[in-house]
Amino acid sequence: MDEILGRYRLLQRAGGLIAPVVTSVMAFLVGGLVIVATTHKAPWGVYRGIFNGAGLNWILPWISAVDRTNAGYNLQQTLLVTTALILTGLAVSFAFRCGLFNIGGQGQYIVGAVFAVWIGSSLSGLQPAVHIVLAVGIATLGGAVWAGIAGFLRARFGAHEVITTIMLNWTAIWVASALLGQGGPLQGKNGSDNPISADVVDGAKLTVIWGDPLLQGLSIGIFVALAALVLYWIVTSRTTLGFGIRTVGKSTEAARYSGIDVARSTFLAMAISGGFAGLAGALDILGWQFRLSVGDVQASQIGFIGIAVALLGRNTAVGVGLSALLFGALVNGTSTRNLDPSVFRPELAGNLTILIQGLVVLFVGADVLVLVVLSRLRRRRA
Repeated sequence: MDEILGRYRLLQRAGGLIAPVVTSVMAFLVGGLVIVATTHKAPWGVYRGIFNGAGLNWILPWISAVDRTNAGYNLQQTLLVTTALILTGLAVSFAFRCGLFNIGGQGQYIVGAVFAVWIGSSLSGLQPAVHIVLAVGIATLGGAVWAGIAGFLRARFGAHEVITTIMLNWTAIWVASALLGQGGPLQGKNGSDNPISADVVDGAKLTVIWGDPLLQGLSIGIFVALAALVLYWIVTSRTTLGFGIRTVGKSTEAARYSGIDVARSTFLAMAISGGFAGLAGALDILGWQFRLSVGDVQASQIGFIGIAVALLGRNTAVGVGLSALLFGALVNGTSTRNLDPSVFRPELAGNLTILIQGLVVLFVGADVLVLVVLSRLRRRRA
């Protein structure tokens, strides 16, 4: 038993890649069983349709010119979703390094989007670079302040961040709905019956590096998200701040005895997490959405998907990047405009994506469960 437990612990420590792969395979296998039970179709055909709908077939050398063009367009949409998922995944991961569970990524994302559309649709006389930096900076700060509220309540009063971030999510949703709704201060001038913001001015839009700006081409936001992954790795593993946050996450008592300010680390971990989510909202608004409606605010789920991204990525920079690409492909590949109806009913495919997300969250703790069972068996045997 000791030998088995030792080997399993070694695999767990080395399983930064193994465990997420196994988790993903298990989730897709169970999803395949659901496909067979509900449609009586082979799951690999459905998954191939999702693969093509996400534009991932663009990398295949035998794709023809016309199909490659369509695949390129689909891949642009996938990478746009991936950009936001990287940042909302980092929002969860950074807090988790401090032992905090930030479920408020959705609210922080909305706050960032609201500030971005407010700054981006006004101040039209600014230089484009200044306008973009100002909009992105204020949106990021807005997300940080919104999450910092939960961090302050946890550090000062011991209020659990799960409860406070859920409450802040709903607060953000309904405040944003009021701001953008009929008669709201952010409603555009294009009609009193149209609950949508004004468009972002051209000078505040991010540069498109691939595709047509009018058809939601891929913007430089993808590079910002990749830079955020590098920054996350540097801060968590190469700085004093990251060391303090990781120490607090492992043991608050040990951190306190070693002279680390636990309250400060808790607040900063939540604030930085919210900054990542707020940045995601800014990049979506300035990069391809260019406006925000009440429907967008109430239907968006990007912050909640970020939880699954962080769990599957095991809170590592590389893991979050790869899992964000996986979930981005699932979200875009199962959309009604990309998935071939003859392969799988698109209105059901969205539910398949949610199912796989839930299975990932369920299976991600399987290795922890096995480790606990083996440990108890060893103690009982001893």
